[in-house]
Amino acid sequence: MPEPSPFTSRRGLLFGAAAVSAGAVLTGCTSNEPDDPDGAEPAADTRPADDKPGKRVTIGYAGPLADHGWLNAINDQAKKRAGKYSDVTLEVTEGSNDTAQQIGQIETLINKKVDVLVVLPADGKALTQVGLKAMRAGIPVVNLDRVFNTPQAYRCWVGGDNYGMGLNAGHYIGEKLKDKPDARVVELAGLDNLELTRQRTQGFDDALKNYPNIKKVARQAADFTVESGQAKMAQLLQAQSRFDALWNHDDDQGVGALRAIEQAGRDDFLMVGGAGALSAFQAIKRDDGVLKATVLYPPTMAASAIDLARALGQGRGVSGLAEHEIPSSITLYSAVVDKENVDEYMSTGFQ
Repeated sequence: MPEPSPFTSRRGLLFGAAAVSAGAVLTGCTSNEPDDPDGAEPAADTRPADDKPGKRVTIGYAGPLADHGWLNAINDQAKKRAGKYSDVTLEVTEGSNDTAQQIGQIETLINKKVDVLVVLPADGKALTQVGLKAMRAGIPVVNLDRVFNTPQAYRCWVGGDNYGMGLNAGHYIGEKLKDKPDARVVELAGLDNLELTRQRTQGFDDALKNYPNIKKVARQAADFTVESGQAKMAQLLQAQSRFDALWNHDDDQGVGALRAIEQAGRDDFLMVGGAGALSAFQAIKRDDGVLKATVLYPPTMAASAIDLARALGQGRGVSGLAEHEIPSSITLYSAVVDKENVDEYMSTGFQ
């Protein structure tokens, strides 16, 4: 799972993936002065439209081993997005969670002299040097989600907002329980040795501070798998005879959590998941169980990374932004999906 640094996850530019890909029309001039004091016509924007073929670009893509639904969706999104463009050639490495192997794969792409690199590192810290190597070779790097140790190792970072996931989950639960005296919540977290897990928990705890009637009474850390979700959820259910809401960090482990809940015959609380799996969307739409919402960690960030890499290779900015250069960091928003808006997001759900 991804692991952006605190400064990108909390202080980065909040910018939706759709806006990066399609671009919203932005209006900017608030001055009463004319655009050009000499009365001359402003220079025409000669940048090609995003959907029009431009200079051919070869993008090297080094992604993860698809051993998790979200990671599989990341790779799929990148490939599908590249296939949309007739001017893009995508050089894809075999996904790997082995640091040394991924470094070797990226070095091969550097030696092939691709125009741009998109890298979701198995370990951001460990792969920083190969990111620096690419940048020094004149190959701009789009660092996807797990961030390198220094901004010198990438031209642009794009990823999710782990703190925002927890914050939005906490506010959703808080609003549902704000009128319930002595409300109790539990948390099924991810891997505690990952910074992203700590950020999700911190966001959740910070949100709950706004609801003095709510107390978090238990927390278990799982490891983003169906099996661990089932085992850890069973422990929570056994230890807590009464609670009103569950915040589960990951929809994959949530499949196991729901199994444990069904086996225990419990339906006396609401559950909020995380990431945006298709199975979660379908359960939310049916509205026949405890799962009432999930907070997005959109794999569409990989499609946006391809868009950004193409723009870099063609020497242009992003449609909808006035700047001629793409931003240096883009943090996606963690929207809450419930039965009111689930149809809007159904097509983005991953398996």
